[in-house]
Amino acid sequence: MIHVSALRKVYDTGVVALDGVDLDVREGEIFGVLGQSGAGKSTLLRCVNLLERPTSGTVTVDGQDLTVLGDAELRRARRRIGMIHQHFALLSSRTVAANVAFPLEVAKVPRAERRARVAELLELVGLDGKAKSYPAQLSGGQKQRVGIARALAARPKVLLSDEATSALDPGTTQSILALLRRLNAELGLTILLITHEMHVIKSICDSAAIMREGRVLESGRVHDLIARPGSQLTRELFPLPEPAPPGSLTVTFPAGQAEEPVLSGLVRKFGVDVNILGGSLEELRGVSVGRLRIRMEGEDTAAALAYLRGRGLLVEEETP
Repeated sequence: MIHVSALRKVYDTGVVALDGVDLDVREGEIFGVLGQSGAGKSTLLRCVNLLERPTSGTVTVDGQDLTVLGDAELRRARRRIGMIHQHFALLSSRTVAANVAFPLEVAKVPRAERRARVAELLELVGLDGKAKSYPAQLSGGQKQRVGIARALAARPKVLLSDEATSALDPGTTQSILALLRRLNAELGLTILLITHEMHVIKSICDSAAIMREGRVLESGRVHDLIARPGSQLTRELFPLPEPAPPGSLTVTFPAGQAEEPVLSGLVRKFGVDVNILGGSLEELRGVSVGRLRIRMEGEDTAAALAYLRGRGLLVEEETP
């Protein structure tokens, strides 16, 4: 649904915000881009809908290269791309209903059709009954729900989220993430979100990329990245003391195996001694995944290692 190729953005000041970014977002998935401030995430998002025009490279959305479009064609293409903002970007002088209706007014949708669509959207995001309220009368979570409803007004295929939960408290954040996941499932929306918060990736993302200094360090499906040796996402998701002690093993338990008694079975089967040096257990989209650092000693450690790998576990050895 979204294909970004060799994307560069260099500002007039000489700052390189994006340095050869490649990214592929599949239709119907939630894709999270993780990185700290200055990594280039926001610039990437704004380049996807051409609010920022890239210096070079291409951005293709739903099979259409946006970088070659004229102004009128680009405006039409943007109607298929909704966007929600970190600080809501609502019009304070307009009611909730009028804020949601605004993109429909711009598109010259007839009044009766606008009213019906606004009512449908407010019910969808859980704000029926708030149509006549003003932004100042709403909580942060309610404001973001208005922003989401407005972004969906023109029935986009793609939804872009610019740090949509970073200004919210933890409980409200979870409710907004749950709403995004529901909209993804019910409407078939493709969602590209940027965040600096790992729990957003853990909670709702099917795929992810890590950015640093304008470049993508790695990208792919979250569960595939966890099973990849040396994965940066895995190190950030399951923090363990670094560097790993020489002779230690780092074992990553993929989905479905984190709660199985693998180590106790290993000890009984091979008579090895296992010392646990550290570990972490997380839930990804409701599925437990774990990572352990261990030291193993005994006469049959080679067979024990083969046993672990044979069960589909990722075992990384720290050589002396």
